[in-house]
Amino acid sequence: MTVRSKLYEGKAKILYATDDPEVLLTYFKDDATAFNAQKRGSIEGKGAFNCAIASHLFKQLEVSGIATHFIEQTSSNEMRVRAVKILPIEVVVRNIAAGSLCQQTGIALGTLLEQPLVEFYYKNDALGDPLLTVDRLLLMALATSEQVNQLRAMALKVNDVLKAFFLQCGITLVDFKLEFGLDQQRQLLLADEISPDTCRLWNQTDDDPQQRVMDKDRFRHDLGDVALAYQQVMERVLKHTL
Repeated sequence: MTVRSKLYEGKAKILYATDDPEVLLTYFKDDATAFNAQKRGSIEGKGAFNCAIASHLFKQLEVSGIATHFIEQTSSNEMRVRAVKILPIEVVVRNIAAGSLCQQTGIALGTLLEQPLVEFYYKNDALGDPLLTVDRLLLMALATSEQVNQLRAMALKVNDVLKAFFLQCGITLVDFKLEFGLDQQRQLLLADEISPDTCRLWNQTDDDPQQRVMDKDRFRHDLGDVALAYQQVMERVLKHTL
């Protein structure tokens, strides 16, 4: 039995070293958290659902010219990825008003935004992942001006690709969170995952504000049928390519 060297364990995934220092193994867990880990639980099958969804979406993004850390899915819960140094920035793209945008601005839930809104958050649990202005981001030296521009451009391109893809699946892409990292050549790569854990996804054939939810909001707000929603997203995603 091979003994793996665990490099890092987060809320939803574990990173292991491999024989190649430039390649890591990511294991997707069934653990679920919300509200900065104040709410914790487990969703049966979530790890396998998210691994399959993220693997497929990374492939679609690569085909569309977006560089990612993804190499291959190696088992139901595992994928091989390129080793990167993650930037401590969460890049959020919003197409429709939901979540904190509504809470902080008073904009009504479901309001279609005239153009995608790109926001930057400081990836720091102790501080509650605060929203950052670009000036604060640069002041804190979290990224260079060039990298900020690149992050914004890549995030908007990811949004264009994912909106078109999810449209084929009968799903509305409301908003989503991205993380990026630098490889050993200092190339900026899309990293982490893209899944119902990191996206707000609404079923296009359901107008009910609760029943349409197909993402982690079902867990956050105790809407029930969480695993079923994740499974349905996976089944729709795997049927389609760009």
